[in-house]
Amino acid sequence: MLYLFHTHAGQEELTLEGDDHRYIFKVRRHKVEDTLYLRNLKDELLYRYFITYIDKQSAQVVLQESLTLEVKASKSLHIGWCMINPKSIEKVLPSLNEMGVEKITFIYCKRSQKSFKLDFKRLEKILLNSSQQSGRSEMMQLEILESLETFLAQNPKSKMLNFSENNFISNTAIDTILVGCEGGFHEDEVALFSPENIVGLDTPLVLKSESAVCAVASKVLL
Repeated sequence: MLYLFHTHAGQEELTLEGDDHRYIFKVRRHKVEDTLYLRNLKDELLYRYFITYIDKQSAQVVLQESLTLEVKASKSLHIGWCMINPKSIEKVLPSLNEMGVEKITFIYCKRSQKSFKLDFKRLEKILLNSSQQSGRSEMMQLEILESLETFLAQNPKSKMLNFSENNFISNTAIDTILVGCEGGFHEDEVALFSPENIVGLDTPLVLKSESAVCAVASKVLL
């Protein structure tokens, strides 16, 4: 873990309790006079703290310095993701965060199950843990929309990941892309995109939605 997230990182003195205390005391085995790095994920600063006191319930830390250190992908990628089972999303979300995906917009497409609901507090916790492990200095943005039409109205230059034999992702500049759910896109949804805005992966294999999202992120960002 490269830093510890704390909402009030930047204050001169902090008391760490609960999960934060458990991390530094039981997991990392920190002791008094050790250095601890914190972020608040609201700015690009990395805060260096000095541990002055630890007991079984809490720890006291004092700010030593703040460093400007932006850690993010060199490119920007916004993924529109047609809704799939939230459990599948949770499994790959840390990987997408580590690769540097800037934003994910979940969309109820025609073949999405409307019963699928996202727990954004749970997703945020997953992202926080992933960011602490990877060093990422800003939170991935998450949102949800009720229709593909709304997404396209907000992102008119989006690409669609679909079957394409000529227009592969590696040959195309992409900053916003739509990935389908299980079963793929309805023909009415494909019709919303011009042929030049439909891209594919150079593989004869059929990928699950979550595999396709990871493949897109790695192709564009890494």
